[in-house]
Amino acid sequence: MRLTAELWVSAYLTRLRLENIPAFVVHKGDATAGAILIKLNTLDGQAVGYQRRFDLMTGERIWDELVSGAEADVDQSIAKERSFDADLWVIEVEDKAGRHLLDEPGLA
Repeated sequence: MRLTAELWVSAYLTRLRLENIPAFVVHKGDATAGAILIKLNTLDGQAVGYQRRFDLMTGERIWDELVSGAEADVDQSIAKERSFDADLWVIEVEDKAGRHLLDEPGLA
């Protein structure tokens, strides 16, 4: 059984809040099955976009870097993804240290 996108986003935002990492929903996608894209803003003009994908070798879901670089370029790439997928959730995480918690258990 898979979690709904809305429930996963809510749990993720709670985990970030518990670590005092600011995050917010930039775009709300489909509540049930929308894909989720995480933008990590390091507050120095740089950012990284992460998307979840299925690893065919291991059978697991993993977070993969979609784009990185200047924040404006990352925003442009995210806007392009949104133009293809109206159901896409976009979550922005702001942390100077680059913490996103996506590598922690339970977030794949």
